[in-house]
Amino acid sequence: VRLEESGGGSIQAGGSLRLSCTPSGFQIDERGLRWVAWYRQAPGYACEKVSSGNQDGSTFYADSVKGRFRRIEDNGKNIVYLQMDRLLPEDPATFYCAPYYLESPCGLWGAGTQVTVSE
Repeated sequence: VRLEESGGGSIQAGGSLRLSCTPSGFQIDERGLRWVAWYRQAPGYACEKVSSGNQDGSTFYADSVKGRFRRIEDNGKNIVYLQMDRLLPEDPATFYCAPYYLESPCGLWGAGTQVTVSE
């Protein structure tokens, strides 16, 4: 039972990437997809929650990504995406998906997907 991240890569500042989080070994229903959150960890920094879906339908975004990142849930494909636009040089990190209630889950549920941004 794990969550698999994909879609990372190298991009120039100002560009866009779409990350995917797919459950492996289990199925998640529509309500369960709300439990999947995106986190990131850059070298030397703590694991940071980037975005999560709240049970009331609202979405949490870290201040550093508001207006640039968007969480998308595809119930038909059982995938949670993180659409990242206008990437900045300070965005590079390894991105992970994990249950929203965990405090520091980077690397515990999946291998992550790495994002690098060049100026």
